[in-house]
Amino acid sequence: MTSIRRRTLTLILGLVTLGLLILTLINVHDSNHEIAEVYDAQLAQNARLLQGVMRMPLAQKEHAQLYQAFNQALGQAEPRVDGHPYESKIAFQVWDLQGNLLVHTASAPSFAQPPQSKGFSNITDLGKNRWRAFVLEDAQHGLLIWVGERDDVRSDLVNRIVRHTVLPNLFGSLLLMGAIWLAIGWGLKPLADLASTLRGRHPGSLEPLQLAPLPSELEPMQAALNRLLGQIQEVLNRERRFIADAAHEMRTPLAVLRVHAQNVLEARNEEQRRESLDFLIIGVDRTTRLVNQLLTIARLEPTAGALKKTKGDLVAAVRESLVQITPWILSKGLELSFESDEQSHQVDADFAAIDIALQNLVTNAVNFSPKGGQVSVRLCFKDNRFLLSVTDQGPGVEEAELTRLFERFYSRGNDQGVGLGLTIVQTVAKRLGGEIRLQNVSPIGLQATLEAAV
Repeated sequence: MTSIRRRTLTLILGLVTLGLLILTLINVHDSNHEIAEVYDAQLAQNARLLQGVMRMPLAQKEHAQLYQAFNQALGQAEPRVDGHPYESKIAFQVWDLQGNLLVHTASAPSFAQPPQSKGFSNITDLGKNRWRAFVLEDAQHGLLIWVGERDDVRSDLVNRIVRHTVLPNLFGSLLLMGAIWLAIGWGLKPLADLASTLRGRHPGSLEPLQLAPLPSELEPMQAALNRLLGQIQEVLNRERRFIADAAHEMRTPLAVLRVHAQNVLEARNEEQRRESLDFLIIGVDRTTRLVNQLLTIARLEPTAGALKKTKGDLVAAVRESLVQITPWILSKGLELSFESDEQSHQVDADFAAIDIALQNLVTNAVNFSPKGGQVSVRLCFKDNRFLLSVTDQGPGVEEAELTRLFERFYSRGNDQGVGLGLTIVQTVAKRLGGEIRLQNVSPIGLQATLEAAV
């Protein structure tokens, strides 16, 4: 794509050139029209003046002397000495009604017979010169007056006017285009400075831009860039935190797996080898859970992407999720109950995120409930919000440690846990714009409640 400067200059200069061309054409047309009107008026006026002279009350002999004097004076005109070059291009002739030529200029064209059409007309003489003529008939005095003007007189004047109009416009246009070029360059300088600043930054620099003074048109761009830089910084921090957490937590399980594998190789009998293999499988399962939990929490970070909301029945979705894990709960010697204050409730929500939170809450409840105990799940709705509670019958948690349960990799009283379950639930709650609360219940047990808007 072409640059903004080039696009703007092309548009502005094109419009200026087109405008000047249109104005020039209008000026030429108007000049032609006005010159034609003025010269036609002069032709008619000259014919009237000549008519007045020819009407003078003189005797026949005096008239003949007057005509002779006219012809001698007009024939002796020297335009190059004491006249004007246009004199030879302006002519008149006078006939009587019998067709006798009375008076004429030397430059007048020859006619086989006096013109018959009255008023204005365009003619071409034998020399191929075009004339603009005006014919006036004076029937009372027996006169036919013809006054003409060579067409090149008018053309020459029009050309002079065009030259005096177009040339200043041309030079003025060049100066104007240069001024526009400089003005646009000056106007776009802040944008060029912004681009130069961005090019000059270190590739790894994510510091916010602080350009001042900055035109109001570029302030939204700077704000958007700073917001983008902040989001990139957050993503990088999240990735670094994830990598650090994964490296920290995977180091010990992998070392333990190596020890169990080495024990299998060094086992002295089948019983020791079997025991080492069992420990190895347990370690692999725990490492697998750790990896899955790490991937889940990375996917559910609040900045990881927009919510994928769909329309559906939240009660049915929770019930279906519990049905899938019921066999596993029963295999642990526990019972599962579910109740809701509504049989059906249509909502627009991210059901996948809610399912992940519910699975982790129920898993935690199962891990801390004694055999023969019960895990209770309750769903209720209030003021366009839902509350999803999971209650176990475990020993509960001391009040001072409730907040620590949300820390990453903090696992209290569960050797098989990786300490990420409640962290995942808290991430889901933030993603849904809600919160997760923990409280001890009487006589025993812990209740976790996820509350969010729908």
